[in-house]
Amino acid sequence: MAPGVARRARQRVRILPLAGARSRSAEDWWWDRLAPSGSGYHLLQSDSMLLVLPGPGPARRRAQRRAARRAQLLRLHGARAAEAKAKPRTAPAPAPAPAPQQEPDPGWGDRIPLEILLQIFGLLVAADGPIPFLGRAARVCRRWHEAASQPALWHTLTLSPPLVGRPAKSGTKTEKKLLASLEWLMPSRFSQLQRLTLIHWKSQVHPVLKLVSESCPRLTFLKLSDCHGVTPDTLIMLAKACPQLHSLDIQHSTVESTAVVSFLEEAGPRMRKLWLTYSSQTTAILGALLGSCCPQLQLLEVSTGLNHNSTPLQLPVEALQKGCPQLQVLRLLNLMWLPKPSGRATTPGPGFPSLEELCLASSTCNFVSNEVLDRLLHGSPHLRLLDLRGCARITPAGLHDLPCQELEQLHLGLYGMSDRLTLAKEGSLLLTQKWCHTLQELDLSGQGFSEKDLEQALAAFSGAPGASHLALCSLNLRGTRVTASTVSSVISNCSGLLYLNLESCRCLPRGLKRAYRGPEEVQWCLQQLLTSLPPPS
Repeated sequence: MAPGVARRARQRVRILPLAGARSRSAEDWWWDRLAPSGSGYHLLQSDSMLLVLPGPGPARRRAQRRAARRAQLLRLHGARAAEAKAKPRTAPAPAPAPAPQQEPDPGWGDRIPLEILLQIFGLLVAADGPIPFLGRAARVCRRWHEAASQPALWHTLTLSPPLVGRPAKSGTKTEKKLLASLEWLMPSRFSQLQRLTLIHWKSQVHPVLKLVSESCPRLTFLKLSDCHGVTPDTLIMLAKACPQLHSLDIQHSTVESTAVVSFLEEAGPRMRKLWLTYSSQTTAILGALLGSCCPQLQLLEVSTGLNHNSTPLQLPVEALQKGCPQLQVLRLLNLMWLPKPSGRATTPGPGFPSLEELCLASSTCNFVSNEVLDRLLHGSPHLRLLDLRGCARITPAGLHDLPCQELEQLHLGLYGMSDRLTLAKEGSLLLTQKWCHTLQELDLSGQGFSEKDLEQALAAFSGAPGASHLALCSLNLRGTRVTASTVSSVISNCSGLLYLNLESCRCLPRGLKRAYRGPEEVQWCLQQLLTSLPPPS
């Protein structure tokens, strides 16, 4: 369209407006004439031309939009007024009654009864301990805080300051901060505390144990691991304030022997369990035990510290049997134990009639012989576990003469020392014939028994009557001369075997000299052994 024609058309529209279109401008009329609303076209006007283009058009000016919106509202208001005049007048409907206001839902955590919540928390605490679970649960809601604050859940506690890169001064500050928290936690939470473990406390052991003696009358077990500064007054105060305390573990801690002796003299009649680390001061503590200060002692464990002590430990067997007649567990771990000779005129001791576990394991060769073992176990018919690892002087004949008939675990492994010793090549049959029906774990690692002797010994697990009820579940044959046929026979007859160690067994095929864990691996080993065996002639 030419510019002159468009200009004349606009002038004609301005001069001759349509009747009844006073509220509309000429531009609106022209717009609707050339591109009606809903047609899908719009006008684009410039200085030299006027175009009709497809698509939605540009927005109109603000004044025009306001005028159009105002006219629409007036028409809508007039239509509502006409409808109201046409309808007959009726009585107004009564207002609906206000709905009762509902209180906000506190959440499902508050709807659980406190007794049920305590049972749930108790199961979690029994599995993982009270920390950090109870501390986090107390911040969930008021009901959980009430449940987590019950002293019945805080019966076991382990306290250890952080150790990551702390110097001595910052470690002391950390212990003081933790002590400040314990000052208000002890009376409110720990009134029913039964088991307490302190680890890596260097300077604040006495204040902590003082709080325990004031707030924890039901304490039964105390463990101090890598702790320093334990004085005689501290342990005596604890023994007097906690009448149910019967177990003390001070392994790897710096505790004076006088402090332990004073504690045993005060709490000795009720002591049941005692753990010690062998040092130059252990002799005084063992002397108190030999003097019958702990007649009800059931567990005694003495082990070496991180720094191995080469000083031999002299322990009179008969005196220990008289001083601790109720002993059930005796562990002398990694010690160079030198039993005092009994002498010709010495009468045999009463033995340990209640002993169920004896552990004399050592990484070096010790002085335990058949004669010493008989002095220890001649009166122990109920022995269940016998750990003699490193005791190279013990022979199968000496074990066969023991009075125990229902031994469940027998450990005779020699680790790293069998090359320097002259070992017995026969006698393993004496062990398996006596205990084949009760043995659950058997360790013959490093023993020098011959191939034929091992074959006869392990055949006891398959040739005896009632072999289907064998309890053997762990067998360690590391470094022995066992053959493939012997191993396959044992696996076939012991269906409950869960662990089998065949490392460094020279008579086995390559690829099978390793440890097998679980029934799947053990059965896989059986299949490989059967395929490697030569066919019968």
